[in-house]
Parts: sequence; C-alpha cells; structure tokens
Amino acid sequence: MFAPVYLDHNATTPLDSSVREAMLPWFGDRFGNASSRHEYGRAARKAVDEARAQVAAAVNAHPTEVIFTGGGSEANNLFIKGAAALMKPGLVAVSAIEHPCVREPARQLIRSGWRCLEIAVDGGGRIDLAAFDRVLAEKPRLVSIMQANNETGVIQDVAALAKTVKTAGGWMHCDAVQALGKIEVDFRALGVHGLTLSAHKIRGPVGVGALIVDKRIELAPLVAGGGQERNLRSGTENVMAIVGFGAACELIVSYREARSRQIAALQAVLEAGLVGLGACIFSAGAPRLANTSFFAIPGVDGETLVGRLDRAGFAVASGSACSSAHPEPSHTLLAMGVDAALARAAVRVSLGAGSTRQDVDGFLTALGENLASLRTMTAVAV
Repeated sequence: MFAPVYLDHNATTPLDSSVREAMLPWFGDRFGNASSRHEYGRAARKAVDEARAQVAAAVNAHPTEVIFTGGGSEANNLFIKGAAALMKPGLVAVSAIEHPCVREPARQLIRSGWRCLEIAVDGGGRIDLAAFDRVLAEKPRLVSIMQANNETGVIQDVAALAKTVKTAGGWMHCDAVQALGKIEVDFRALGVHGLTLSAHKIRGPVGVGALIVDKRIELAPLVAGGGQERNLRSGTENVMAIVGFGAACELIVSYREARSRQIAALQAVLEAGLVGLGACIFSAGAPRLANTSFFAIPGVDGETLVGRLDRAGFAVASGSACSSAHPEPSHTLLAMGVDAALARAAVRVSLGAGSTRQDVDGFLTALGENLASLRTMTAVAV
C-alpha cells in the first residue's frame, strides 16, 4: 500500500513499537476492572498506578496529582469548567492563540455570569506583555496560556506569566499538549495550578490524556459517578491506553534531548529550502519548537497546496488538525495580525521521530515542482 511521507506530527504521532508492546497484554488475558478487589482488578490497578508514576515523572509532578482523562480536550475542559463551578463568577482570560478546547469552554462560562477576555499576542505569536498586564489589572480568576502553539510552534514563558497571575490572585492553567516530548515540561518550575497532557502527541495511544492538578486546589468533576481519579473523572479506567501513555512518557524522558537536536538540524535544512522557494515563515524570530515550520507562499492557496503535496506523497497540514473540516484562515495567524489572504496560504510541516533528511529533501523537491505548476496555471488564467 502506498504510504505518503508523514510530516504532520503535531496532529498525531505513530504509535511507538515499544508502547504497543506494553499495551498488548491488556488486549488479551489482562482485562480486569481497576476498581475490582480480586486478582484481575488488583493487576489492573497496579498497571494504572505504575503508569501514573511514569506520567508524573515525565513532568516533575507527584503521582497523586495526575488525573487521567479521555484526552487533552477533556483535560482542558475539566480544569476550566471544574474550577469555575466552585468559584463566584468573575473574569476568565485565555490567550488569543489557544486551541479551541480552551477557548470554547472559556466562552461557555459567559452563560453562567462570567466575563471572557482574550490576551493579545504580538506579530511573532508571543504574549503581548502590555496586553497581559491590562488583563491582570482586571483581576481574572482563571487564566489559561499554552506552553507551545500547535500551529506556529511558538513557546511562551509560562513560568513568568504564572508567577504574575498568582500574585494577582488568579489560578493559572497551561495546555502543554504540544510541548510534551519536544521541550522540558516541568510542573513545579512552571508554577501553574493545572497542566494538560495528551498521549497521542508523544507516540502513545489516541484517547487518553491527563490533567496535572495542584493538590491544594479543588475542582468540580465533569463526569460524576463511581468516583475514579480522585472523584474528578468517574468511569472505568481505560487500562490499556493508560499503560500506553505511561510507556510513552518513559520513552520521551530517555530520548527527548537527543531527538530534539536531530530534528532541529532537519528544521534548519527545511526552512532554508522554504526561504529559497519564496516562502514566508511565520514566527521565524520567536522561540519555537524545533519540529514545527508554519509557512506560506504568497498567492498560493494553502488547501490546494496541501492536496497537491498529498498526491505527490507528502502528508502535511494547512493548520491545526481540529479545524481541517472548516478551512477558514488560521485564528492564530489572524491574532498575530497576519493578512487574511496570506493566512489562507498557510501550510504546516511538523517533523517527528521518524523524519529524515531524505524526507525533507523530497518534500522540498515536490514543493518546488508543484509551485511551478500552480504558478503556470495562474499565469495562463490571467
């Protein structure tokens, strides 16, 4: 079967073979409910506890602070809605470049009497500190700012921002889904009250995530029932997925720094080639993830180019995977002040563990060939 070169690792990652091996027993003879008191249940509980310790170790948290969820979106909703449910309505503030699973629950709070503000970013995609200070002057109860953006790869100074939020009396949440496995994610050093993680971005299984919650705060559960996960996420634990998450976390701890250096070298080659083809690279001057290159070729529609590249054997994206069904200009780029026409030309390449120099060279060749073809078509049409 034809398999395109995969250059969309920010959308999801392939399951690592060692993670698959760790999960396999739970597809067969190991099937107990972790809440059961017999041997099958005790084995499942032990596996969940071991995975919880692996996830905690990857982000310098205590195992009791790890709440397993069905993914990053659920974890983000759990913190924002769970915190708001136990507070007097006030102001919730999120950055203008947050993932929809942060922006939308924040906006939903308006129906419960909350106000919602977006914190502006500068042209490079970094938090505008003057705008941030203006928001803090209004004493927000909840603030959520992602550690690394899923489209541009821009890294925020979350630790410094969290310190200021705490001083102002607010609770700080951070979506670290894209950061985990690519840069250091340290719950203690970040100083946040809640931290969101997801397994399928780090070569783990789809359908499992975690919210790291400061033990000193209280949240209301989204799902009530049997009281699993410290009463914050009722429902029988997905043991096989949780085991896979733990194995993936242990894996990234062992290889993150070396792999980041390898991918950074590939990114340098990729972006030099893109500039040579006339591309504008978004957030080029900001601190970014080494695997993420978000670019545009002026005058060339991004969706059209992604389709052409797919047929040429290269899987890339025109932006966030969550918005692929609604191909509007990237809200991240618009928040950065990028012209809508240029934003519609955006294409994202996100490298991963299996990416090679051959993949990058082949992609640049295919991109050049398709650009020549598209420009010829445009010239004929004119």
